[in-house]
Amino acid sequence: MLESLITSKTRIKLLLKFFLNPETETYLRGLAEELGESTNGVRVELDRFTVAGLLEKSDNGRTKLYKANRKHPLFPEINTIVKKYTGIDGLINGVLSKIGNLESAYVVGDYAGGKDTGIIDLVVVGDIDRPYFQQLVDKAEGIIKRKIRYIVLNAEEYGNLKNTLGTGGTLVVWEKC
Repeated sequence: MLESLITSKTRIKLLLKFFLNPETETYLRGLAEELGESTNGVRVELDRFTVAGLLEKSDNGRTKLYKANRKHPLFPEINTIVKKYTGIDGLINGVLSKIGNLESAYVVGDYAGGKDTGIIDLVVVGDIDRPYFQQLVDKAEGIIKRKIRYIVLNAEEYGNLKNTLGTGGTLVVWEKC
């Protein structure tokens, strides 16, 4: 879908990186290496996003750091589009609602860091119907064409492990109000 609207693969990768997890803050060379793109190609796209106000640039010594500008008026819409593109919105609505006493759910790892590896790692917190949840995960995988790995924890277990689960990042996808 995005490929028909945005012809630059580098631009799409950067949108995913910064708008799936807006807390992501990174630098040019690290991005180029992670995305498998040339530093010049990444620099051109970062400059375009910065001039448009979609990214914020800050100095850390001689290194320039980039992150999503959450105050930009288009931020919520771009974030939603990126989630739809990756299937996270369908995952949220189709899998995480109506499965029992769900307290919260998080995407962790590469996807939360904005890197599409084809695997979505979920942390589900609560007391849920596990066989039913597995059925929903199987259906979601067929729809979004990505593998979903998950772990179900109670609130205490999550509290003990939360600092070690999100090595690539953590993206809150659902929390009980």
